[in-house]
Amino acid sequence: MRMQKAFSGACGEIMAGHARVDRETTMTGCIVGWAHLPFGKHDAETVESLVTRAARGALDHAGVDAADIDDIFLGHFNAGFSAQDFTAALVLQADDALRFKRATRYENACATGSAAVHASLTAIEARRARLTLVVGVEQMTRTPPAEIGRNLLRASYLPEDGDTPAGFAGVFGKIADRYFKAHGDQSDALAAIAAKNHRNGVDNPYAQMRKDLGFEFCRRESERNPFVAGPLKRTDCSLVSDGAAALVIADAETARGMKRAVGFRARAHAQDFLPMSRREIIDFEGCAVAWRRALDEARLTLDDLSFVETHDCFTIAELIEYEAMGLAPRGQGARVALDGVTQKDGRLPVNPSGGLKAKGHPIGATGVSMHALTAMQLCGEAGGMQIQGARLGGVFNMGGAAVANYVSILERLR
Repeated sequence: MRMQKAFSGACGEIMAGHARVDRETTMTGCIVGWAHLPFGKHDAETVESLVTRAARGALDHAGVDAADIDDIFLGHFNAGFSAQDFTAALVLQADDALRFKRATRYENACATGSAAVHASLTAIEARRARLTLVVGVEQMTRTPPAEIGRNLLRASYLPEDGDTPAGFAGVFGKIADRYFKAHGDQSDALAAIAAKNHRNGVDNPYAQMRKDLGFEFCRRESERNPFVAGPLKRTDCSLVSDGAAALVIADAETARGMKRAVGFRARAHAQDFLPMSRREIIDFEGCAVAWRRALDEARLTLDDLSFVETHDCFTIAELIEYEAMGLAPRGQGARVALDGVTQKDGRLPVNPSGGLKAKGHPIGATGVSMHALTAMQLCGEAGGMQIQGARLGGVFNMGGAAVANYVSILERLR
């Protein structure tokens, strides 16, 4: 067995270099290893091959034997993208020693990956598991474009939005239209967000698109950047992707004996109504609730964070998320985007990975990817993406139109 034996006794304080971390502010789950496959179009891969490659990579990175895993959590949206369903057991294909382990698939639209991550933490906190393996996966590019649109639209409320032109992009086009009517034309801000994330994505070796498109290209309608839905252009929309990412998460006692440990200082999940007609959609209230709960639990403010990885499925989503997380007052998210606050060298860097916009958005893998990239940052292993001195990282992963809202606040312990 490569990993060190778990420490016995109740979880007390955890050593983080020479710093001591108070137990009351530290969750019991710690990321102790990860794997991240490049996102993009992978015709030679299958859901099974993506899952097994990511799972093996995370186990190896953590220095953990498969036999020592207690629980397996798979995030896989599917919704018709893959003919193979009932995919939780595919993780067992990564290593024969995973046979007979508990394995469950989780789904919560575009927050599917975070649903799996948070479920693993619940098992750890309940002391039902000491070591867990979390994998997120999706293979989307083999699906014809018309079917992609129909599959994604299943994450909306079909009685109201089932006939929306342009599919899920059309849903966010309606949100952008409503926001523009309430707060004025935000095209400059959306272009600034797109340009920022594409510029950041150049340094992300896992990103599907590693090209600095520039503000002018993102701002201007053109043959290569046409309008897709409402005021949203192609550069305002995340990419259709294949990919997988995986994490090994340990309880704090076990993590003390590992090479690296990134603890969950706090986490929160707020589920809102599915019909947009039942809420003020441009307020992203569920996002705001999740952020408030997580920051309160962590006993932190937004100013304490070193960076945030947020869910920019569309640029209008990132804009509204600035306001929901408390970075800008309602209706003033554009100021944050245009004043450089969220740039890599800004007051609060947002999406130093390039976000979904540049990295790609394989639905079930996204939330796991966001946590893996945040752990990389906090361990100083993010390469060109690195935010110097990163100490605390926030993750916001959203399913549907601000329906499933997950926030995690991560802190390096080892």
